[in-house]
Amino acid sequence: FARDGADLIGVGKRANRASPKQHAVSQLLVDYAQAGGRVVRLKSGDGGLFGRLEEELNALRQAGIDYEIIPGVPSAFAAAAAAGIPLTRRFTARRIQFVTGHDSSGELPKDMNLPALADPNATTVVFMGKRTFFQLQRLLEAHGLPANTSALLAESVSTPQQKLTRTTVKALADKLENETSSAPALIMYGPLAEGKIEHEP
Repeated sequence: FARDGADLIGVGKRANRASPKQHAVSQLLVDYAQAGGRVVRLKSGDGGLFGRLEEELNALRQAGIDYEIIPGVPSAFAAAAAAGIPLTRRFTARRIQFVTGHDSSGELPKDMNLPALADPNATTVVFMGKRTFFQLQRLLEAHGLPANTSALLAESVSTPQQKLTRTTVKALADKLENETSSAPALIMYGPLAEGKIEHEP
């Protein structure tokens, strides 16, 4: 949908694939803006949620470049809507927590709050966690999260390739340990991932 003459530059990041370094992406924004261009940095989901927004804003601020942020729809909300489930429920899921499935090295972060992530009454969404979820699930089970806790794997959310898989945390961990696709995904687990409708008592 770009106008004629626009430069389209792909700078997306994918696990285990060559991709632009963040400083190079930030510099592109600055260079194009300083050259007089109208620059649009398009991100999937919302750039403020695991989207490296702050690093790019810092580069623009340091260069004295004005900007406007247009909020997006986070993939967690899009996935829940596609699955026909809420992220909260008054009596069984009063808290939502978002966590990344890997650190800057691509490994499971060492400083995760495992007791909080093992809370069976929270809705937990793991971004970028397909490669490390089998490790995380074992740690969560050791901290009390039942192996049969409902889980939802949402791949390629809001695209024609969207795929939703309902399962349990243990079954999903076993599946992902042995096979992963290259599709971007998030994992949701907790009382709402099953999708059963509960009525107020």
